[in-house]
Amino acid sequence: MSKYILSLDQGTTSSRAILFDHNQKIIGEEHKEFNQIYPAQAWVEHDPMEIFSSQYNVMSDLLKKLKIDACDIAAIGITNQRETTILWDKKTGVPIYNAIVWQCRRTSAIVDELKKNGLSEYITKTTGLIPDAYFSGTKIKWILDNVKGARERAQKGEILFGTVDTWLIWKLSGGKAHVTDYTNASRTMIFDIHKLDWDDKLLNALDIPRAMLPEVKPSGSVFANAEINGVQIPIAGNAGDQQAALFGQCCFEKGEAKCTYGTGCFLLMNTGTEASQSKNGLLTTIAAGFSGKVQYALEGSVFTGGAVIQWLRDELRIITGSEDSEYFAQKVNDTGGVYLVPAFTGLGAPYWDMYARGCLIGITRGTKRAHIIRAAQESIAYQVMDLLHAMETDLGFTMKELKVDGGASRDKFLMQFQSDICNADIIRPVVRETTALGAACLAGITVGFWQSQDEVKNRWQSDIIFKSEMDSEKRIQLVNGWHKAVGRSRDWA
Repeated sequence: MSKYILSLDQGTTSSRAILFDHNQKIIGEEHKEFNQIYPAQAWVEHDPMEIFSSQYNVMSDLLKKLKIDACDIAAIGITNQRETTILWDKKTGVPIYNAIVWQCRRTSAIVDELKKNGLSEYITKTTGLIPDAYFSGTKIKWILDNVKGARERAQKGEILFGTVDTWLIWKLSGGKAHVTDYTNASRTMIFDIHKLDWDDKLLNALDIPRAMLPEVKPSGSVFANAEINGVQIPIAGNAGDQQAALFGQCCFEKGEAKCTYGTGCFLLMNTGTEASQSKNGLLTTIAAGFSGKVQYALEGSVFTGGAVIQWLRDELRIITGSEDSEYFAQKVNDTGGVYLVPAFTGLGAPYWDMYARGCLIGITRGTKRAHIIRAAQESIAYQVMDLLHAMETDLGFTMKELKVDGGASRDKFLMQFQSDICNADIIRPVVRETTALGAACLAGITVGFWQSQDEVKNRWQSDIIFKSEMDSEKRIQLVNGWHKAVGRSRDWA
């Protein structure tokens, strides 16, 4: 019997490979950061070839380092940055343009045109999404509009579209499989989440040829075989990163929720077989699952989460490493009235303001570096709080607990402040790489490595529970200040 599941976690800033054993223990991992490309203000791109090479190299390096034989791997699970859009030549496999990243705002004018044409309500009803430059559909149109001859070639089936998962599967299968899963398709703004098919009305509105779109399958499926060191290994699990994390946190039942702290922050709640439509700016999306049972989730997105700490490190250079932010945040008792609204690429739910921009406010002569760093830390928690409150309003109940994961969940200061400002228990699991774990579990259940979701859930363990220590009067004061600062950042560009 094979001993391991290999998870490929292709994120916004790095590619990661993680090997899990039957007990869901991490046997080893490798990661590699890759270049971020900023061609113009609020534009973000990646090199698709670098995405694949970095992902393939960390996979190869991991197996080599651990001296793992490919035949010991039962299956591969893939999880990926969602919405990021890649178009490539079907014959040569060469991308016709850089990947346009989910953070990119260049297609805001296309979104405005869709709204002007009265498609907002139709988009929300059909796709579960709110018209925004965040999603893949307008990015596809932009590439087809701006690369000479692209649309004509796409109509002939010569150009293929894929989110990052589709690109990786196509490359790993040697060009044999052009597929995606329901979770990634549900983030394109051209997929009907009720009929589980691409929507012709939206394809026509964006002038996107159906011939370029991938086949869509449940997240727990055999998508293709990848040849690794001469061994054919099934790619048997595939889900967008946030749905993979929801699955990895074992939020299998209606009402269970998690928040992932990565480049962005993403709060998802399982709503069962019902596609609940939000009245407070949240998205309806498809949760990861298997054939015969489609579950949905409500989702709120923070565009700039952990990326604000990277900004302190790389652009302002007031910290040398991301881990320094926790240290400096605790060097002061509060932010001294400073608020940082990191709307670098607009604001997501519940505001959905494409034209909001970053705002640092409340600075006095006594403001220190530590105050700004703490304000950056707190900004992450405030944004998640806004999502949580929107979700509570939609569903009519108060959430008492929230499971957390992702890189920034290691930060005890941030997690304690999150508990304080939300007045909820924050539960952190032993395995914090739940995005990769979710993809692994999908693949493992599909091939029988694990027998069921119940077996997976029984192996899940919590590491620490953070409980609120803040009095309600102070909480109200801080939240009011945050909302006042958000108001200053809105409709700026």
